[in-house]
Amino acid sequence: MKNCVARCLLLLAALAHLPSHAQNYPSRPVRVLVPLAAGGGMDTVTRGLAQKLGDVFGQSFVVDNRPGAGSQISLEILAAAAPDGHTLMMLSATTVVHPILYKSRFDIVRDFTPVSQVSAQGYVLVVHPSVPAKSAMELVQYLRAYPGKLNYGSSGVGSPIHMSGELFQIATGTRMIHIPFKGMGAAYSDLIGGHVQLSFPTIISSIPHINAGRLRALAVTTPSRVAALPDIPTLAEAGVPGVVVINWYGLIAPAGTPKTVIDQLAAETAKAMQSPDMVKRLIAEGSTAVGSSPQEFAAHIRAEHELWAGVIKQAGIRGE
Repeated sequence: MKNCVARCLLLLAALAHLPSHAQNYPSRPVRVLVPLAAGGGMDTVTRGLAQKLGDVFGQSFVVDNRPGAGSQISLEILAAAAPDGHTLMMLSATTVVHPILYKSRFDIVRDFTPVSQVSAQGYVLVVHPSVPAKSAMELVQYLRAYPGKLNYGSSGVGSPIHMSGELFQIATGTRMIHIPFKGMGAAYSDLIGGHVQLSFPTIISSIPHINAGRLRALAVTTPSRVAALPDIPTLAEAGVPGVVVINWYGLIAPAGTPKTVIDQLAAETAKAMQSPDMVKRLIAEGSTAVGSSPQEFAAHIRAEHELWAGVIKQAGIRGE
């Protein structure tokens, strides 16, 4: 009995020395900014994660969609928020690329606190059936024989789909004409109609068109094959090395958010992303659950910035 009392006293003493924000977090609902419209891939993943974090922390994690200006609207809101963990933001690779192309006062790592990468998603090289190439290497050979003849569509300047096309051209020494659209909905219309001949869309959005024969899949941009398209090789397997493009989502918080709060969020995010239902859902969408530490996520963001800054410089891309 005495030992039990002693252990309880020691536990209470330890709790008393914890910072108050670690004991009380979260003390009210948590706002999670999403820089894209509701209903998309990022929104869906965020809402699934928000539900799980709410269950764990005992407070609602409320998703707030604030699209526009290449994530700058959401970043402005986050930068102005109190650094207490009650305002977070989900970002993607686009949020890292945008400040390189356009004037922005923000540096993602310097001005915010990375929490955790939550997922990774690949793209797939698809062509219209009228394109004679039946493999990625055949496409490369065709492009070398007819430089500038084929157009490739993207969801906009600076999007991962655009960047995939630029990296592909750099790696293969080929030349295509980039046609940016306001979203992949419009791009798909012209791609299926044959007005643009190829693209690098997300795996999940392209599967219905691939299965229906409206588009031909040549290779995926991931390091290894994906379960959603098991018969489609990676670009490296197809003889086109050096083109690995992975979109990703991750949580960030305002700069100055206490480390104890960041570590709590990162740990619970990792657990949530590795739960069987989340893993199953992401695999079906051609994605992978991640859940990294704040340090790993910060390093990942820096590496992405370095990669795409190099591609943008070499390709001479300018924001429009």
